[in-house]
Amino acid sequence: QVQVVESGGDLVQPGGSLRLACAVSGTIVKIMAMGWYRQGPPEERAMVAFIRNDDSTGYAESVKGRFTISKDNAKNTTFLQMNDLKVEDTAVYYCYVIAQSATRSSLFQYWGQGTQVTVSS
Repeated sequence: QVQVVESGGDLVQPGGSLRLACAVSGTIVKIMAMGWYRQGPPEERAMVAFIRNDDSTGYAESVKGRFTISKDNAKNTTFLQMNDLKVEDTAVYYCYVIAQSATRSSLFQYWGQGTQVTVSS
């Protein structure tokens, strides 16, 4: 079993900052990538940022320069530092991990339940 748990969502004013965390636990053998998607109604779920096992990263154009993704390999945790938040960043943020587990030899994408980020004055 693999568990993905997000934390850090909150209500914040425009221009503020938040740091999301995503902890992966369970029978993980190897993590290939971790990242974040978000979904704010009425939009579909969209990629926000990702980080690969070689530390390469990618960002959606809308968050470049404002969001930073990082990871702690020892703790199987990824972080999303969000600065200069805007109203349009309001969404449920979902973490994912692409990993090989002890019970599934092929790579699989595991998802968390999401954490709510609300940007409002």
